[in-house]
Amino acid sequence: MKLNNLKDLMIHELKDVYNAEQQITKALPKMIKAASSDKLKQSFQEHLDVTNQQIERLEGIFETMGEKAKGEKCLAMEGIIREAESMMSEKADASVMDAALIASAQRVEHYEIAAYGTLCAYAKQLDLKDVLKQLTTTLEEEKKTDAMLTKLAEQAINIKAEK
Repeated sequence: MKLNNLKDLMIHELKDVYNAEQQITKALPKMIKAASSDKLKQSFQEHLDVTNQQIERLEGIFETMGEKAKGEKCLAMEGIIREAESMMSEKADASVMDAALIASAQRVEHYEIAAYGTLCAYAKQLDLKDVLKQLTTTLEEEKKTDAMLTKLAEQAINIKAEK
């Protein structure tokens, strides 16, 4: 795909994040299985449900923009997930593993926050109001998940892992 203008770049970035979200749906079940904390398992399950909704939202955005919903391999997410899988293969105390899983999940969230923030800026510049609304919804969901993970880590998981 040749990038001739901001719309081309936006479509390219949408394809990237679409693939990233699909990779996340494959990684989260593994993280749920590796977690020992019921609250963490529940948080990951809720994020999986939200991620599936975000994929549907992206498919609607592609349709609105007259593009086919397809991903372009997101190498960044692939690397983040590979690191998480490597961490899950470590021999670790259950509470320490939970802390490591939160760290991995927050790396995912921070990447997504950056990606959706950029897409929102592009949509605003291109005056794509409906698309901007959808992307902003997703961006806020990603920020909410990140905040929830921080709270869970600080109020329970990290404390338990410290001992």
